[in-house]
Order: sequence, then C-alpha cells, then structure tokens
Amino acid sequence: KAPIDIRVSQDTGVTMPGADIVTQNDLLIVGPGVLGRLVAEKWLKEHPGCKVFGQTASTDHHSELTDIGIIPSLKGSTISQKAPYVIFCAPPSRSDDYPGDLRVAASNWNGEGSFLFTSSTALYDCSDNRLCNEDCPSIPVGRGPRTDVLLRAENVVLEDAASLAIAIMKKRPRGRIFLGCDNKPLSRKEIMDAVNKSGKFDTKFQGFTGTDGPLGKRMENSKTRADIGWEPQYPSFTEFLGVDS
Repeated sequence: KAPIDIRVSQDTGVTMPGADIVTQNDLLIVGPGVLGRLVAEKWLKEHPGCKVFGQTASTDHHSELTDIGIIPSLKGSTISQKAPYVIFCAPPSRSDDYPGDLRVAASNWNGEGSFLFTSSTALYDCSDNRLCNEDCPSIPVGRGPRTDVLLRAENVVLEDAASLAIAIMKKRPRGRIFLGCDNKPLSRKEIMDAVNKSGKFDTKFQGFTGTDGPLGKRMENSKTRADIGWEPQYPSFTEFLGVDS
C-alpha cells in the first residue's frame, strides 16, 4: 500500500452534544452498529470518564446508543472539537459517497491518537483457498463495484473485531493495515458441521444448494499479533461454540 496525502475540509463533520471539552481518550465511532457498540463498551471500561460519540445516518437507534453510554449525533452536521480517536465502522451500503464519508470522518480527527478504518478481507486477491496474510496483494480497482468502493475508501484513510480495534488504537500506528482472524481457517462445510454439532440451534443445517464459485481464502495474521500484541477472545470458531475441533 502506497502512502497517500489526505486533504480534508476543516469545517465538516458532526454536531456532538457535550463535546466542547475533549479529553485525551475521547472516541468518535462512525457507524456504531454491532462492532461499534462492542468497541464503545470496551473503550468505556478501559477509559473511565472519557466520552464516546456515535455518528449515525438516522436517529432510529439514538435512544439505544444513549442507554449504553454513547453520545449520538447525525451524519452531516458540524463538530466543535475534533476527537483524538476515531473508528470508522459504517458499511458502504448506506452511503452515496463512501470515500467522501471517510474524508469527513478524517476531518473530525485531531491527529493525536488513532484513526482506524475497518474494511473487509474481500479485498485480498485470493480465491483459491491459499493462505492469505497482511502482506497479500489487494484486488485491483475495476474487478467489481463492491471491492472498488472499499479499495477507494482504504486509499482515503490508509494510516476488525472490537478488541483488535482497541489494541490497534492504543498502539497509535500510522499508515498500516491490520488483519483480524483466529488463524484456524475452516471451510464453509466445516463451519456448518460445527454449528450442527454444537446443538445451540433448533434447526439443523441440511446442506448447500450448490458447489460452484471460488474456494475463498485462508486468513493468517501472525504479523498483526506480533505488532499489536493481540489475541482473539476465542482461539477458534469451534472453541467459541464449545465443540471439539
């Protein structure tokens, strides 16, 4: 990944109630969905007294965010103070200009902590079941509309799971890509066999409707683990389900 020059407006962003005074551990979450809420919960535990702001596309879940300690605000208004930590978790599906949204999020970062963008392993150019790590090449722009959106977004911010996101932000890296996985790759069939074996669901998976398509990729992130000092909460998917591997 080549270094990039980000040029952003200084007067775009969101209105955050109570944001007149920003402390050194305050966090802005752009797109506080499932991952963003987990990050907020862990961040508030690790940094008592800090403020966590959540930028959303609508007010539909603002009361829920308030209940868990997130100060909600709508996308597109004005920010009075920039945040030292920003994590961008919003999906591209609800945006007309995803890279533009990232530029706005970057303009709300004061540069003191970390700016983290969560992307997708779909960008790695591997679909034949080969081992894939942080250094594997990305799919080139033009391969498909879904990956093009993410690639352009990564190019805007180039500087996964909640605990990994927090570990990365605490290290304050610059211009890096990190990968979150458990290093115990499973095929789709192995995943569903484990789900059936766990007995956690009333309905049993009967089988796939077809076998066409690429084989996918086997992810490996020893470099991220060494650099960040992070391990997943569960060593493998099967251990998460409580079944033998």
